[in-house]
Amino acid sequence: MAFNPTPRQTALAKAVVFVLALAPLARIVLQAGDQTNPLEFITHGTGDWTLYLLCITLAVTPVRRITGLNWLLKLRRVLGLFAFFYATLHFVTFIWFDHFFDLAAIWKDVRKRPFITVGFAAFVLLIPLAATSTNAMVRRLGGKRWQALHRLIYLIAPLGVLHYWWMKAAKNNIGKPMLFALIVAALLAARLYWNRAKVQAARA
Repeated sequence: MAFNPTPRQTALAKAVVFVLALAPLARIVLQAGDQTNPLEFITHGTGDWTLYLLCITLAVTPVRRITGLNWLLKLRRVLGLFAFFYATLHFVTFIWFDHFFDLAAIWKDVRKRPFITVGFAAFVLLIPLAATSTNAMVRRLGGKRWQALHRLIYLIAPLGVLHYWWMKAAKNNIGKPMLFALIVAALLAARLYWNRAKVQAARA
């Protein structure tokens, strides 16, 4: 029999996830001053954790289907919001600490390094997902439209990986981006397999 937590236990699990998701930020803040290049450390740290949390968010549904722990879906929202939180920190680091809101310098950098455009596109697509993450917005949009909107995550995650891969490729360091690509591909392939099985079952 699958474990079914009480509302109090679910609230505790969400609190634990909240604290754990803030731990990387604490490490980044505490260790940045000890780095040779603090700006690069912060940029990479926030970017890495955006991808980590996107992957974890995508993994909730496969884990739930395999284990039968349906209550894990209640953690998906907080995980997704933390992915947006780290993406926002990543973006703010770029436009503020790296370029000090100098639009000309930002545009010049974008033209020189197109992977920034890909990352920015992924960030922009995350905004409506974060903005519609509340129960009130689910009711306002309706379940089907809300689900259709939140399927953007299937585009956002690959764009995030492409942004990361493109950036690392310039330094001939694609080991970690390849790992992210394999994880995201596996998570999306699992969804595709289950959707096809569902359609075939309906036809049968």
